[in-house]
Amino acid sequence: MAYYVYILASRRGGAIYLGVTNDLVRRVFEHKTKAAPGFTAKYNITRLVWFETYDDPITAITREKELKKWKRAWKIKLIENENPDWLDLYESICS
Repeated sequence: MAYYVYILASRRGGAIYLGVTNDLVRRVFEHKTKAAPGFTAKYNITRLVWFETYDDPITAITREKELKKWKRAWKIKLIENENPDWLDLYESICS
């Protein structure tokens, strides 16, 4: 089973959210449809802009905790290194 650390954004340079999941398609869909009230629903954070894949949950959770400690500017640089236009990657993971 794969595990994912991911970043969602409301828009380029907008609000961002960092999370971890074992089903990226389902989890991003939940954010997009605002299935649960909370930070992402309140600020319309629905665009998948970055993710990494891991083989085990401990490594993924450790990475998520590490990234959550990062400064916002570092997270933005991480996103822009792989996705400079902040494109929504959701469709690319659905196929």
